[in-house]
Amino acid sequence: MPLHLIKLCVGCDTVEELLTWRREMFSPDEPWILRTKQTPKRSAELVDGGSLYRVYKGFVLSRQRILEIDAVGAGAARRCEITLDPDVVLTRPAPRRAFQGWRYLNGNEAPPDLAAPEAANAVPAELARQLRELGAW
Repeated sequence: MPLHLIKLCVGCDTVEELLTWRREMFSPDEPWILRTKQTPKRSAELVDGGSLYRVYKGFVLSRQRILEIDAVGAGAARRCEITLDPDVVLTRPAPRRAFQGWRYLNGNEAPPDLAAPEAANAVPAELARQLRELGAW
């Protein structure tokens, strides 16, 4: 069973906002790199089939496959760069409480992918958010 990371998506309320930000800030040929202070000690497990799950306003809604994890810099400037697959996969909405940084997520705890991306697009994002907040979806 793969090991995953989970992280809050700060500054974006929806998957669409994250994708728009990405298109506006970076060129399509640039790798998608997440920079963080702490380097995961279980990097080998994460790269072996793991994904980064993102929490938007209290719900896990998407994931990206982890391709590579590198520590860069030295001393106080040392950071971790997590290279992600550019394809963002929508997941079944799953509630998640706020936390700081990132956490490990076991494969059996990860929300499943949405079966058909078209099904997610059938409901407008704002309506889907309201239904999730009500616990109806």
